[in-house]
Amino acid sequence: MPDHRTTGRFVTVSTVGEKVRAYVPFPLPPSPPLALGNDDIDLLERANRALGRLDGLSSLLPDPQLFLYQYVRKEAVLSSQIEGTRSSFSDLLLFEDAETPGVPLDDVREVSNYVAAMEHGLARLREGFPLSLRLVREIHGVLLRKGRGAGKSPGAFRTTQNWIAGTRPGNALFVPPPPDRVIECMGAWEKFLHGDPEPTPTLIKAALAHVQFETIHPFLDGNGRVGRLAITLLLCAEQALAQPLLYLSLYFKTRRTEYYDWLQRVRTEGDWEGWLRFFLTGVVETAEQATGAAKRLLELFAADRARIEKLGRAAASPLRVHELLRRHPLVSPRRAAIELQLSAPTVHAALETLAKLGVVRETTGRQRGRVFAYHRYLEVLEEGTRPLTENDSNSNLAIRH
Repeated sequence: MPDHRTTGRFVTVSTVGEKVRAYVPFPLPPSPPLALGNDDIDLLERANRALGRLDGLSSLLPDPQLFLYQYVRKEAVLSSQIEGTRSSFSDLLLFEDAETPGVPLDDVREVSNYVAAMEHGLARLREGFPLSLRLVREIHGVLLRKGRGAGKSPGAFRTTQNWIAGTRPGNALFVPPPPDRVIECMGAWEKFLHGDPEPTPTLIKAALAHVQFETIHPFLDGNGRVGRLAITLLLCAEQALAQPLLYLSLYFKTRRTEYYDWLQRVRTEGDWEGWLRFFLTGVVETAEQATGAAKRLLELFAADRARIEKLGRAAASPLRVHELLRRHPLVSPRRAAIELQLSAPTVHAALETLAKLGVVRETTGRQRGRVFAYHRYLEVLEEGTRPLTENDSNSNLAIRH
């Protein structure tokens, strides 16, 4: 990296009875420009190839919407866990199926809001709407429409000062720009997304824009989740991905200390190159993990279907339930009967058959209100989604922002 690079300037503001130094980032791209060596170019090429393989896989999937349905939900769980929620992947599925999750409803509702926000953003892009400040505010409005964030100005940029990791601005780790500079900073961010003042390769653009968004911190709450979601939306908007299959929250969650440290190092040291290497490594690892998981699931579905078909004439109803379980890996007999328009006895018999074959497991141990899990499918989907605990590294930085 260059010996001297300043990424912004401090301004003194008065807030909550004290004067503090708030940071106003300079517009992107960095100045002086990124200094990328041969190893950096090689890493960028690896990331683009990994992204291309993942994108190509989506065209080969027999039902890409099935994978998208689950991947979106996994990302929602992971991104929300970084902010401190305790919901698991299974909790979200149970909540959506109107079952009773064993976690505080506020947590699982936040994750459900994230799913809705993501789906809203993707739908708007498919309609031809640009990735813009208006769309970012719409997404934020959906994200905070219910639950704990409902009183934090959903869909509106902040008009008061916020801060990161501290009990007050004076002892905070970082103080973002004052509210009267937010529109100016976000306007420059939007221009950068659209190639102004100069075009930037997509993955580099996504990496730089993410840090800038987190530095501006334009909302009172939900900044981390919206900022991570914007990465995938940008990749789709620029047609680097035909389907939104790349989500970096698992990488950021498992390296949470590094993730927050790199955001801060860009602000304090101007080390955009180091952050870019961290980000591109995450793209490579995440894309390869997603490609491998998709292949494993295809193999699982094919193997289980083959086992069911060996039942001969008795396979008809179990096969239909198996198809439903591919879309909803946690399901109650009642839900299955309604979805498939089959009688309750038929569904019960099919689920018992699948249980004997080892395809599903009953999870409640009850005779009433039972829930069946396509457990090997869930094991793949739940990889990395264990909620963070007090003993996890850097748990004090699971800040809500």
